[in-house]
Amino acid sequence: MPPTDTATAPPARQTLPAEERHATELAFLAAHDTGPRPPGWWLTPRSAITFVCGSGGEALKLPERHATLPDRLVIAPKFVGERALVERCVVTLAGERGLLLVGEPGTAKSMLSELLSAAVCGTSALTVQGTAGTTEDAMRYGWNYALLLAQGPTPKALVDSPVLAAMRAGRVARVEEITRCLPEVQDALVSILSDRRMSVPELAGTDDAQVSAAPGFTVIATANLRDRGVSEMSAALKRRFNFETVHPIADVDAETELVRRQAVAAVERAGAVFGVDDAVLDVLVTVFRDLRAGRSAEGWDVERPGTVMSTAEAVQVAVSLGVAAAYLPGADSLDLVPGHLLGVVRKDDPADHARLLGYWDGPVRRRAEDGSALWRRLWDLRENLR
Repeated sequence: MPPTDTATAPPARQTLPAEERHATELAFLAAHDTGPRPPGWWLTPRSAITFVCGSGGEALKLPERHATLPDRLVIAPKFVGERALVERCVVTLAGERGLLLVGEPGTAKSMLSELLSAAVCGTSALTVQGTAGTTEDAMRYGWNYALLLAQGPTPKALVDSPVLAAMRAGRVARVEEITRCLPEVQDALVSILSDRRMSVPELAGTDDAQVSAAPGFTVIATANLRDRGVSEMSAALKRRFNFETVHPIADVDAETELVRRQAVAAVERAGAVFGVDDAVLDVLVTVFRDLRAGRSAEGWDVERPGTVMSTAEAVQVAVSLGVAAAYLPGADSLDLVPGHLLGVVRKDDPADHARLLGYWDGPVRRRAEDGSALWRRLWDLRENLR
């Protein structure tokens, strides 16, 4: 099949932001729940929670017919975790308080941040990616230097940061990996979150010298617990956030279903059909959970690797297995598991290789001896870890 004519076809996108991916659900919930909303909110707090957590399989019904929306709709769950956590997050945002999501890497903090932003204000695009190279301009504002040189400091030459744009519109600004930013960059948020104003000294004497936040403005930030000490937040900034910890998924069945669902979607985006057996996925998730917890489901001790064995990493391995099954005829998914696991654990500490071998000599061997054919096959693949 020849490539699509790029002159006539719109460019395809690998992924869509939450507000586009779930546009029908957002519009449906906005029409379904006409209750009171905090200023500037797209959905009611109750509907925002339903958008993130799902309707529990119940088909919600619109109070009256709508020209472009279905009369009934089941809202799919999008975040696998405690509903109480989501409720606290929504309450924090409704009070226009800063929200900081912390947790181990791969626990869906960024996804939860994106979903909450889409539910609250209809967009998750006002995002600052925190790095060691992020400057204060990313939190405040910059300049169009061509206009600045030609006209001097004018409102037209001002370039809003995502945070300033969110202040003007009364929306949610997202700051990803805030502890990767230098402390002086982080602290640009202190006055913004306390005063709800941003001064532009270069425009002194004009009406644009100070921007006040519109109702609804707030900030959602994320931080990895593994980054503690990289750029520790100041006490002043910490006080302006409510902290919520996002934990790994507790329920094995829920984690397995999430890995399956996301892997299927990723392989389908790659133009293939997901063909990995459910039993292989069960083994994969079991290995990740054992190594993450430092203890097997049977209660056997396991030496934890230094690498984070997150659900996100399990999804990526499942995707690799699915792509291999689709595009490499004859590839056995289970045969590929040890090699992909080795690729995961080798990321940080070389000693993790020995820890993975120890896991094979412990729980994998014992399950094989207990008569499990699948774990026996996995035990026989130990040489693939060399």
